[in-house]
Amino acid sequence: MRERMKFIGIDPGLHGAIAIFDGEKLAVHDMPIKKITINKKRRSMLDMQVLADLMHEQDPHDRVVIEAVHAMPAQGVTSSFSFGVVFGAIQQAVACNFYAPALLVTPQRWKGHFGLDSNKDASRARASELLPAHAHLWPLKKHDGRAEAALLALYGHRYGAIT
Repeated sequence: MRERMKFIGIDPGLHGAIAIFDGEKLAVHDMPIKKITINKKRRSMLDMQVLADLMHEQDPHDRVVIEAVHAMPAQGVTSSFSFGVVFGAIQQAVACNFYAPALLVTPQRWKGHFGLDSNKDASRARASELLPAHAHLWPLKKHDGRAEAALLALYGHRYGAIT
């Protein structure tokens, strides 16, 4: 017999995270990154193999909710390109491992559902309020991606990832 369905929330970006929620248990993984050197400068990039392995470990019947992001006008060209690469790699990892397509949900939609705006601290506070048993997973300001991934998974759980 199959375990209960899990909902996987993904906050894309190098500082994002992946949350796996079954209605009770929550596991959170920081976005897997690795350090490389380009032109004598250390850079972070997505570790696509670790991402693929993490997605492959999940049941292909689980549902995935990904924040639908786009380049921001204030971002530089390199940042926008890097962000797009990460977003595309996440979509590919999901497409290769799950039977149902991922739900792409805009920040305005899912954050509006939880009464949030772009304030990252508010996202951490709201996640702690709604998932108090798991608040220890995002104790620091830099863990906002973990909290947002958890909220995306919760959004999918509430809507069955079919909105």
